[in-house]
Amino acid sequence: MFAMKSTVKIVYLLCISFALILPSCKSIETIDFNTPVDTNNKPIHVQQRKTFTLEDNGIYASNEFDGARLNGFEKENDSTVLVIISPENTPINHSPYYAFTTWSDIPKTFYYKFQYSKPYKHRYIPKLKIEGKWRIIDPTHIFKKDSIVIIKIELNNEPITIAAQEIQSSTDVKNWFTALGNDRNYVKIKSAGKSADGRNLPVLDIFKGNKKNKPTIVLLTRQHPPEVTGYYAFQGFLQTILDDSALSNQFLNKYHVLAFPIMNPDGVDLGHWRHNAGGVDLNRDWSVYYQPEIRKVVKFINESLDKNNAKLVLGLDFHSTWHDVFYTNEKNAKTTFPNFIEDWFMALEENIPGYKVNEKSAVSTKPVSKGWFLKAHSAVGITYEIGDKTPKDKIELISSVSAKEMMKILLKE
Repeated sequence: MFAMKSTVKIVYLLCISFALILPSCKSIETIDFNTPVDTNNKPIHVQQRKTFTLEDNGIYASNEFDGARLNGFEKENDSTVLVIISPENTPINHSPYYAFTTWSDIPKTFYYKFQYSKPYKHRYIPKLKIEGKWRIIDPTHIFKKDSIVIIKIELNNEPITIAAQEIQSSTDVKNWFTALGNDRNYVKIKSAGKSADGRNLPVLDIFKGNKKNKPTIVLLTRQHPPEVTGYYAFQGFLQTILDDSALSNQFLNKYHVLAFPIMNPDGVDLGHWRHNAGGVDLNRDWSVYYQPEIRKVVKFINESLDKNNAKLVLGLDFHSTWHDVFYTNEKNAKTTFPNFIEDWFMALEENIPGYKVNEKSAVSTKPVSKGWFLKAHSAVGITYEIGDKTPKDKIELISSVSAKEMMKILLKE
């Protein structure tokens, strides 16, 4: 008996000692899903950062910046260059992302032919950044034949950025949320920790008054690097919550918001199609938390809830896909707000002219965030998807209205 008491005392003292080093001795509870996914680290192909030179033509291309993806740049003939793009590893979702700068010694017209690793094909309409401004490429400068895509570019000695989506690196994201929180003392900029490569995992801790006992809402985005339109919806949604209106003030006096503006900073800055630096799809790790990004974000959320004696009631994860869609959990009867989804979608259709909600409801068999919100916290979980081609003005409208209607509905509860 004495030995048992001594052992218990030693364990207790060890936990107290480790508390000086570790935030908590409490482990994170894993969540079971019907279809487990192996989220152990996978080898990745790290692209070589360099400036490619076609000396005969006086043409250059570079991937030496955060968010770039260019694996090769080779002359095909006197008027055409091959833009070679391959993923960080396989198998991988069909998201062939590319981003590079290009220029020439003298003004000239040249053709850029995209060449992807098999079996992947062109997905994203090229965006050009010229003199600091983004624009979609002129449709008459795109030539498609079967799976082959060629674009015409007017070159000169000023670099042009050509990218699958507008580039929003971890630095760009930091600049945005720092400016957002500068004049708002109720927005606390914190960190959930570091990514696998040591990049920050920022979180905006948002509330007015005292956050004790306040129901908590979690907002996530950029689990998948190229999904920039989803990030823009996240921006519009959060900016509406923080617009200092009477509705916003009332809402933030009742609710606590935790917003994670870049879940996969390594994948974003490395120019990955889908995965993090560990070669893993983060939105398949919401079960065993093998990847540091998910593990640390889950830990941050759970510790915040415990510390504030609070309940997680709603989780929104902002993504992009081919078209606008809301992925919902099929069963919400036991959540805090079982009627939220129906009421919210009805409000969106009533307040956005000509808008029809595209909902796909299913049981989350794989370990994705919306399933984790439901299974781990009995919270309403939604994957909020914006189309690759959805115009910015429409994203701004949808995200703003959806935030306002969410606040109105939850204030009635």
